Amino acid sequence: MKQVRPKKNLGQHFLTDLSIAKAIADTVDACPELPVLEVGPGMGVMTQFLVEKPRPLKVVEIDRESVAWLNEHFPKLRENILGEDFLRMDLQTVFDGQPFVLTGNYPYDISSQIFFKMLDNKELIPCCTGMIQREVAQRMAAEPGSKTYGILSVLIQAWYNVEYLFTVDEHVFNPPPKVKSAVIRMTRNEVSDLGCDERLFKRLVKTVFNQRRKMLRVSLKQMLPADSPFFTLHSSLLTNRPEQLSIPQFVELTNLVAAALPPSADK
Repeated sequence: MKQVRPKKNLGQHFLTDLSIAKAIADTVDACPELPVLEVGPGMGVMTQFLVEKPRPLKVVEIDRESVAWLNEHFPKLRENILGEDFLRMDLQTVFDGQPFVLTGNYPYDISSQIFFKMLDNKELIPCCTGMIQREVAQRMAAEPGSKTYGILSVLIQAWYNVEYLFTVDEHVFNPPPKVKSAVIRMTRNEVSDLGCDERLFKRLVKTVFNQRRKMLRVSLKQMLPADSPFFTLHSSLLTNRPEQLSIPQFVELTNLVAAALPPSADK
């Protein structure tokens, strides 16, 4: 069977450097013994190293041509090659409700969606590793006060410890992407309850960062009446811009907003 042709509509950039592929595959060793789900294996450049590890492995691939390649070249993995769309999968069914490690060379155009799905299934995914666009990795690992600190930083770091592991240059891909890549690892922290309404927390974080250059007292008027006593009671906090707030401060702000919302307001 001839090699798989990278497809632009699927955001495919096949990694060609085996040493980097092995290094990414080895990032799952931080969470030993758990089964592994690889997203977007393509022609199996990472799969060949993952399959050698003494733990269950499944791969999910939306590209039919890649699925055929994988079936031909990884016959022992055949029953565990899932020809599906990861974003539409019920992750509870992958390993019969057992927690697993998520990894992959993730398509750049859907990497944020992949991580939001991870957050929706955080009790199933204690560890997530892989390669993404460097800019996205920098945002995920950013600390308060940084220009790259934003929605992804807050929502992911509320539940995971994020490690920016290493940068990958463009020339080790076919075709080469126009940007650099980075390998990250996220491991669940000890938080089991944020201490606030989680839906409201997400809504608040997205609201204020969508107007990140404005003070909180301006952006929060999308959530509360402009004449609410909230704006006077908490005026000192509200002179901050969103990138200045730590996650505990976002939790505190969520609780303050919850207390000020009209009873009929949809959180």
